[in-house]
Amino acid sequence: MAAPTGFEYRVNGTGEVTVTHSGKVAARLRGEVASKFLSDVESGEAQQVMARITGNYRRGNERSARRHPRNAR
Repeated sequence: MAAPTGFEYRVNGTGEVTVTHSGKVAARLRGEVASKFLSDVESGEAQQVMARITGNYRRGNERSARRHPRNAR
């Protein structure tokens, strides 16, 4: 599985964090959530942390799950 890429984040003067993916806003974090995010980014793999916080990460099974009889509609 490939590591997530294309994420960036910015912190404004009020402490709000804006996470972007490929130039588009993916999440805005404020308060305690923003503080925790910043500490996680500094101590871990930044791209992975941003992918998880935005929900924009793949597990590799999307195509096969779509064809499963349980998901047929």
